[in-house]
Amino acid sequence: MEREALKAAATAMLDKAYCPYSHFPVGAALECDDGTVYTGCNVENAAYSPGICAERTAVAKAVSEGHRRFRRIAIAGRSTQFCTPCGVCRQVLREFAPDLEVICLNAAGEERTYTLPDLLPDSFGPDFLP
Repeated sequence: MEREALKAAATAMLDKAYCPYSHFPVGAALECDDGTVYTGCNVENAAYSPGICAERTAVAKAVSEGHRRFRRIAIAGRSTQFCTPCGVCRQVLREFAPDLEVICLNAAGEERTYTLPDLLPDSFGPDFLP
């Protein structure tokens, strides 16, 4: 998928977010190695901890369809700041794509791009386990 189309897919998910508590919608579009794209949005819950971030929604959709290798993810938010993944999402993304490209967007559509090692240096992963 073209970079601009991936960013547009993430931005389109903002309107699908369920965020009545934080009022902070997030959309994500995850591109697999074969070019397949899975989208996600955040889904909050009154009990807070059962909520799920947009990035993990996209990962869960991809993994449940048999995909395990990812190329890049675009993450969109509606704030002036760039929407970067939370710590839990960084760890989940690291499980499948330790060198993932992470495209973070703000409300103006501006982007800042990172690699996952930029966002999660010295990370813990499957290779640490026996």
